[in-house]
Amino acid sequence: MIDTAVRLLPAADRAAVAWKNGGGVTREIAGFPQGAGMDTFQWRVSLAEVAADGPFSAFPGVERTLTMAEGDGMELTVAGVPHLVDTPYVPGDFAGDVPTDCRLLGGPVVNFNVMWRRDALPVPPSVAVVRGRLSLASPALVVALGTAGARVAGRPLGRYDAAHVTEACEVYAAGPTAVVSFPRRAA
Repeated sequence: MIDTAVRLLPAADRAAVAWKNGGGVTREIAGFPQGAGMDTFQWRVSLAEVAADGPFSAFPGVERTLTMAEGDGMELTVAGVPHLVDTPYVPGDFAGDVPTDCRLLGGPVVNFNVMWRRDALPVPPSVAVVRGRLSLASPALVVALGTAGARVAGRPLGRYDAAHVTEACEVYAAGPTAVVSFPRRAA
């Protein structure tokens, strides 16, 4: 029997796509509505590989939560204000429609990104990085960020694998695992 309450999204199935501004590579984990483009998504979750200093793409009307998953970090300058991002697995929020520049601190980084349109989601998704056992409400997206992986409803996730959850279930995060919870109508 197939568990339709948990849809696995393996990291190996994701294609690398150039950033909107051409300055890096992103791998979409999930988005809503499914198949929406960069200008039409209501929410989007992805991993971005940042290999060089430079500007981030602008996303009018979009809020972002960025969590560094690999690397030494970076300094973001958001609307002229510097923000040090040098601790893995700590989510940070910023507006996607203000000028944002990046300076790498010691080489490439991989960032876990959650983006949502302000006018589409009056209640933003919550983003947390967890370890341990928890009961998860739905709808949610679970992404194993660390090498130790996770289990969702008994199903294993390796590094960067994800699971889209539509019913309550148990999660065991052996290593750092992102949990993105959405308002019920948005997933």
